[in-house]
Amino acid sequence: MEKQNLTVMKEFILMGITQRPELQSPLFGLFFIIYTVSVVGNLGMIILTTVDSRLQTPMYFFLKHLALTDLGYSTTIGPKMLVSFAVEENTISYYLCAMQGAFYIMFIVSELFILSAMSYDRYVAICNPLLYPVIMSQRLCQVMMAILYLYSTLVSLSININIFTSSFCGYNIVNHFYCDCLPLVSLLCSNKHEIELMILIFSVLNLISSLLMIVVSYLLILAAIVRMNSAAGRHKAFSTCGSHLTVATVFYGTMIFMYVQPESSHSFDTDKVAAIFYTLIIPMLNPLIYSLRNRDVKYAFHRLWKTLCSTFS
Repeated sequence: MEKQNLTVMKEFILMGITQRPELQSPLFGLFFIIYTVSVVGNLGMIILTTVDSRLQTPMYFFLKHLALTDLGYSTTIGPKMLVSFAVEENTISYYLCAMQGAFYIMFIVSELFILSAMSYDRYVAICNPLLYPVIMSQRLCQVMMAILYLYSTLVSLSININIFTSSFCGYNIVNHFYCDCLPLVSLLCSNKHEIELMILIFSVLNLISSLLMIVVSYLLILAAIVRMNSAAGRHKAFSTCGSHLTVATVFYGTMIFMYVQPESSHSFDTDKVAAIFYTLIIPMLNPLIYSLRNRDVKYAFHRLWKTLCSTFS
């Protein structure tokens, strides 16, 4: 590969998931199905929580934004990844690479704190049910989301501006299927260690702070459930939290495995598998988990389906 520097760097070559030709077509079919299910599921969740009056509560307000972020980062990654199975050399322009990395980080950070906000919402609903409408007001939910999106945008810009204003060593081959910050940092000649430290600090702070809110919320919820005298009440409380707890456990487990580890233990092949899981599999699973385990969502879907059928019949 011809040597280049920052001033003439115009594109990157994404290595993709695999270089084995016999796997290209089967993987394209598999990931096309996964991405399609993800888009349909998250769009469906967004539509349901928008049009159904019974889902106009804080819980479903956060669920709608969770679906938006899932749709956002899966669409940021998915289409370009699918292209890699159909072309001999999968290139991405310098500026599109920067945009992909920026949107990806913004949506991922947003999802971390949306999940923590959802845990706080469940804590208030179970531990302070009488004050729930007052505490979780529409204005508070909107302010929380505005702060969350603003913060995630600032984190994304801080990391990407530092990466793309640094000097690359001349190699433009990214050992990944999208413009993730860690493979890009490995191509830098300047500010490499400073940016690695920045990514590690942001990753640890974001993961720990958001995860701490979830852990504290569920400890308080567990204490409240233990004090309940009614078995039906305990079952209702567990069912209310079950979907969120499942989603949060899978997402945080994957993110911790991916980012909170020293550079020496990083394997890009292992990271690719983890990245596939949280950029494509989790956005597909989240709407399925909430639709299969949530009675309100299933009823809302049936009501919308009946309305559509009566309209077009």
